[in-house]
Amino acid sequence: MEKRVERIKKQLHSQSYKLTPQREATVRVLLEHEEDHLSAEDVYLLVKEKSPEIGLATVYRTLELLTELKVVDKINFGDGVSRYDLRKEGADHFHHHLVCIECGSVDEIQEDLLGDVEKIVERDWNFQIKDHRLTFHGICHRCHDQKTTEKNE
Repeated sequence: MEKRVERIKKQLHSQSYKLTPQREATVRVLLEHEEDHLSAEDVYLLVKEKSPEIGLATVYRTLELLTELKVVDKINFGDGVSRYDLRKEGADHFHHHLVCIECGSVDEIQEDLLGDVEKIVERDWNFQIKDHRLTFHGICHRCHDQKTTEKNE
């Protein structure tokens, strides 16, 4: 984790920002909960456990800055809540998500499945793509398996 914090620190410095203790506390929470797709409030509550002096407004400002600098991606799965997802190191694009409409779970797809689609869009629409996001909404394997089990009982 320390190497990743150091790389984020360098990324901020390259854009003339400092990794203040408040920003570092926020970054560490995001790293510790990388798989969780946390809302700003979730991040704040976790930061507050370790650093009670840090306020909600500071966490919001930090998340917005990290989004602007492409350290994190701000995402919305259609529930009206913005969530924050650390960008994978070295990733050219945002990763894809599978959102279960039954239980609300979110699974990630790390593979970039849209390379060919990007080429077509760039060629046919003369559109220079900088990034893309893909979210599938459906029923996860856990809910599907549970329904199948209940059906067979």
